Amino acid sequence: MRTVRLGALLGTLVTPVLLGVLSLTTGLSVAGWIVGLAASWTTTALVVAGRARRESPGILPPDWVTLTRASLIAGVAGLVVDSFTRTTQVTAIVVLASIALLLDAVDGQVARRTGTATPFGARLDGEFDAFLILVLSVEVARVYGGWVLAIGAFRYAFLLAGWVLPWLAAPLPSRYWRRLVATVQGVALTIAASGMLPQTVGMVVVGIALVMLAASFGQCVVWLYRAGAGPVTRRVLRRLTAVGAGAVVWGVLVAPDRLELLTPAAFLRIPVEGLVLVAIALLLPARPRRIVAVIAGVLFGLLAACKVFDLVTYQEFARPFNPVLDWENVGPAIGFARDSIGTLATGVALVLVLLALALVVALITVAAVRLTSATARHRRNSAGGVAVLGLVAVVAATLSIQVSPGQPLASTSTARVVESQVHDAQTSARDHQQFDNMIHEPDQYARIPTSNLLTGLRGKDVIIAFVESYGQVAVQGTSFSPGVDAVLRTGTTALTKAGYQTRSAFLTSPTFGGISWLAHSTLQSGLWVNNQQRYNQLMASNRYTLSDAFKQAGWRTVSDAPSDKQTWGPGTSFYHYDKMYDRRNVGYHGPMFSYASMPDQFTLAAFQRLELQPGHSPVMAEIDFVSSHTPWTPQPRMVSWDQLGDGSIFDPMPAQGLAPSVAWRNVSTVQALYGQSIQYSMTALTQWITRLHDPNLVVIALGDHQPESTVSGPSANHEVPISIITPDPKVIAAVASWNWQSGLLPGPDAPVGSMDAFRNRFLSAFSSTPQSPVTLTSPR
Repeated sequence: MRTVRLGALLGTLVTPVLLGVLSLTTGLSVAGWIVGLAASWTTTALVVAGRARRESPGILPPDWVTLTRASLIAGVAGLVVDSFTRTTQVTAIVVLASIALLLDAVDGQVARRTGTATPFGARLDGEFDAFLILVLSVEVARVYGGWVLAIGAFRYAFLLAGWVLPWLAAPLPSRYWRRLVATVQGVALTIAASGMLPQTVGMVVVGIALVMLAASFGQCVVWLYRAGAGPVTRRVLRRLTAVGAGAVVWGVLVAPDRLELLTPAAFLRIPVEGLVLVAIALLLPARPRRIVAVIAGVLFGLLAACKVFDLVTYQEFARPFNPVLDWENVGPAIGFARDSIGTLATGVALVLVLLALALVVALITVAAVRLTSATARHRRNSAGGVAVLGLVAVVAATLSIQVSPGQPLASTSTARVVESQVHDAQTSARDHQQFDNMIHEPDQYARIPTSNLLTGLRGKDVIIAFVESYGQVAVQGTSFSPGVDAVLRTGTTALTKAGYQTRSAFLTSPTFGGISWLAHSTLQSGLWVNNQQRYNQLMASNRYTLSDAFKQAGWRTVSDAPSDKQTWGPGTSFYHYDKMYDRRNVGYHGPMFSYASMPDQFTLAAFQRLELQPGHSPVMAEIDFVSSHTPWTPQPRMVSWDQLGDGSIFDPMPAQGLAPSVAWRNVSTVQALYGQSIQYSMTALTQWITRLHDPNLVVIALGDHQPESTVSGPSANHEVPISIITPDPKVIAAVASWNWQSGLLPGPDAPVGSMDAFRNRFLSAFSSTPQSPVTLTSPR
């Protein structure tokens, strides 16, 4: 009994100490104190009361671990409540939750090794897991939406159901799968709460965790149903599962593949494919019917996955998922995830994605089998229902009735997805050969004699500066464009005073929202590289690029990609750069800013230090600006150029900015941060140019693509600003026929060209050998 009293005392005192530490370090509010103390003292009372009722009262060894977890979880609860009234203390929440999750494995080991495992201890451990998951789901729901609360509510809904249906309250046999699923919930929610994941990726991870949890509870319900449900319950559940199966199949078939179309009205449509499945099932005997249902369920499940992929690619890249080409992007996407959230978290996310895909396909397959068997059992009524719905669908299709714009009442969206996927696959197969032919067509620009090549730029440093996500929305018609426009006007004025002239227009990029290397290769090669398949083909060729032209004409060619952390193969094998810089070799020892490995200001200063010392040979360089890369927070600030040093001056800045998990709770905040990131990048560029004051400088500054749909909107174009900056009037005269506008800010009526036409037009303008007239063409 002494250990019981000691446990009660420690459980009562430890949590106030922990909350006191949190109060001193994070400023815990009164509400946080109340919730934290209530959670801790309630759980302590449960442990103490449960152990005191034993024949030999006492706190067992694993109970000490459990009480420690209770205090940590109480701290998390207090911090989460506190976050409703002030800035979320993300680090403290993640640290406490992570330790609590780790201790979850410890108490089981202690119980087994000391021979003190008991049903009460196992039950108590599970309830603590459920409470931690509930608390974390509340925190994550503030960013990802109320649907996340379903993860935390599952356990308590199950308990309530057990009061109504006693057979659901029966003991369950121990299963490793259930413990694994509970662990996945805690880990997924903790990672999501940390803000390490981009919002889209985080929603996918948490959604996968929810699917796994639903499957686990479904398995429990099935076991309990078989073990203890009575005849009335069985009859009611058969009807409910039949209705549920129909709802699952119906929802999968009518679900749209674009986020802006995902409305309640979309699910009021009639799925023609579902009517066909039921009609066929009514005509078949039991065994063939099950085979058809399984095949249809698997196909429906895979098509549901395709729709999810479409939702993501429309949101990120403003286009549907391509079943052939987009698999090429898996590798780069995994690499981006590793850079953003780490190798371990990326591995966990990949496993969760695969598990979720399997579970979704299995769930839809089971639903299809259940639906067809239920309708076959009530053949006459089912046939009548199919006939009525079929007649309504025919009339609706004939009269073109829609439940909302672009969504007909008679839905054949699944058939259209199949048709689209097949068409895209066929087109991709044909495109491979067509693009190969384009690569190997005779290239007149590759045959310009060296003596005549780029003569209009001899002796000049030529820099192609790709500004990440610098799209037309940054400068026109958005809530954040006035701020960017002001920076561009100020920059134009400063450049003019320093003796520079500027001309600007727009180019149409081959990509949207990401995959920047497609834009880089398009500009350099003069070919329209709008997918990874084309990019891979191009990198395996000897296509003549702008960097090749400059190298042939005597320039030292340089690539500066500050976010690369390993040698970039195509830099030497395709672009043939003389020197490549990345995060490893420019002397930066400051902090990262989310994806951005270093601020653009440091990138420019390091490039000047390494390549533009007095007396250097002419340099042609492609420099990638990464400070405007998603998630656009936290952001660096401009500092004195003379105090940059090794970059450690930026050390305090990441902690002073918004964490992505906070910023991405609000679209307007994300858009504002995007605009600020472009302002920073363009300020860094214009200040650097005016400070450099190089009479032989030519800078071509342009965006690689528009930002993702969260910022650009669902129907944005692919246009990006481009500017030429130079103090030499002869350079401006050479491009006068392009009719670009004066200044860094292209107006609404500025010329719009295609990015793949730039190489030819540039070489024509600055090479002395007359070439055939080249115009800005439309994208292929």
